[in-house]
Order: sequence, then C-alpha cells, then structure tokens
Amino acid sequence: MPHPGRPTDVLLYTRTTGYRHDSIPAATAALHELGQDHGFAVEATEDPAAFTDASLAGRGAVLFLSTSGEVLTPAGRAALRRWTAAGGGFAGVHSAACTEYDWPHYGELLGARFAGHPEPQPGTVLVEDRDHPATAHLPQRWAWHDEWYDFRHNPRPGVRVLATVDESGYRGGGMGADHPLVWCREPATGGRSFYTALGHAADAYADPAFRRHLLGGLRWAAGTAS
Repeated sequence: MPHPGRPTDVLLYTRTTGYRHDSIPAATAALHELGQDHGFAVEATEDPAAFTDASLAGRGAVLFLSTSGEVLTPAGRAALRRWTAAGGGFAGVHSAACTEYDWPHYGELLGARFAGHPEPQPGTVLVEDRDHPATAHLPQRWAWHDEWYDFRHNPRPGVRVLATVDESGYRGGGMGADHPLVWCREPATGGRSFYTALGHAADAYADPAFRRHLLGGLRWAAGTAS
C-alpha cells in the first residue's frame, strides 16, 4: 500500500530538443534527494522509449522538468494519454510549457503554453490558494528570483490557480494584472495535472521552500494529497 502523503514512484523526464536549461542536473539531483527523504522512487530519463504502457503502469506521477520541443514519439504520446486517462498524475515544471507544441492534447493537459519572458529578475509571487500542498507553506507574498513566463492565454478559469506574479514588481511582464504562474487541474480526459512556471535557475533547487513546492505538487498529482 502506498504511504499516505507521498508519491509512490515518479518518472522524471528532462529531454530537450529546443533550449536546454543548465539547471537540469541540479533539478534532477534535488528530485532524487526528495525521493530519498520522503520515501518514493525517482527514475530520471531522457529516453522517449520510457513511455510505454508497461513502463508507466504503477507510477505515482510523471514529471516533465524543463523539457523543451518535441520530446515524445507518437507511440509515447499515446501511452501517456492512456495512462493519464486511467488516472495517472502529471506534473510540469518551468519549460514543460515549451514542450510538445505539435500535440494539442499536451496543451490541454498542461493548461497553457509558453509565449515568452523577460530577463530573469526579482519579483513577487502572490499566493492565491494556500489550501494546496504546493503552496500551503508559502507566505501570501513570496519574494523570488526567476524567469517570469508569459503564456499564450490565461489558463483561468479552466484551472485552479494557486499563485500569480505581481507584474508591477518586475520589468517586461506581458499578461497584465492577472498573471497565473502555478496551477492544477483535473482534466475531463482523466488524471491530475500540476504545473509551476518557477524553477529556471539551478540555485532554486537548493531552496527549501521551493523544494516543498515541488514535493507538494507531486503529492497532489499522484493523488496522495488533496
């Protein structure tokens, strides 16, 4: 039986065919440490052949972390779609929103697609929903340094927005007064989906609050936390 409150097994996918973040090694190490500390297995891969019905069976969550471009084969897309439709939990971090532009279902699963960003800089995350394990530990105004993503459309109201960013506090924002950054949803097609736009820089993955943010998102996606 899975232990209450923790994912049972996470497939961590970091393949890139576009821009590659140099924070991926630090992020991968942080996820392995979270798994060790909280009692769940993490399998990291960049091999699209990992997406089969057999490989996905029994996973607690699949995490696309700073992926970019087209990263799945047609067979892998079909396997991921079947797995989420059967209740599998999906989580995306940062440039997961810059991924699989040619697959409409992925955009529906994630909730919104990347449009652009200004240079990384300090800003303020506005925590809108603290009744979620990814944000319950955060202050309502969280000072953070990141690459503040704009999206092609505002995902609200199709998602449960957990946090936005205050565009008045940094240069170059393009979405206006309502700028979601972190959200989750339970798509009509099945499963659970969590996304955070945060996590550009390597040092983010050493930050205890950000690690708790990732852990909470994984727990929710895996269905081990409400």
